[in-house]
Amino acid sequence: MGKKITIEVSGKTLSAELNGTRTAELFYDTLPSRISMRRWGDEYYGDIGLNVERSEDARADMEIGELAIWPEGNALCIFFGPTPASVDEKPRAISPVNPVGTVLDDVSFLKGLPERIEIECNLTSPFFRVSFSHFES
Repeated sequence: MGKKITIEVSGKTLSAELNGTRTAELFYDTLPSRISMRRWGDEYYGDIGLNVERSEDARADMEIGELAIWPEGNALCIFFGPTPASVDEKPRAISPVNPVGTVLDDVSFLKGLPERIEIECNLTSPFFRVSFSHFES
C-alpha cells in the first residue's frame, strides 16, 4: 500500500495513492505544495521543480486518474481523458512519463475546468505536523 496524498482543486479534495517508485518518493518529499497547472487536452500539468531522469517504467500510454512526473518538463501530470497525442479515448502523454500514483476519486469534473488552474497537494498522514511560532511578551 502506497503513501496517500490529497489534491485540492476547485473546492474539491481528491484522495490519491502514490506507488512505491523512487520518483513517487521524491515527489512525496516536495509536499505540501501549491502548483499552477495548465491544460493539454484532458491532462493538467504543472512545473513542480523536480528534476528526475526517465525511469525504467516510464511510458506514454496512461489511464484516467493516473498521476505522473514528466521528466522533460519537471512537471506533475494528472490524466483525465484523451490528449492531443491520444490514438483512442485513453490518455497519452506527449513523451514517456514516470507514473507515480492514482487518484482514487472521480476526476471527470476536471473536464469542466479552465485552461489554467491552481492545485494544492498535501500529505495525508497518521502523524501530525506541528509548527511553532515565536511570541514576544
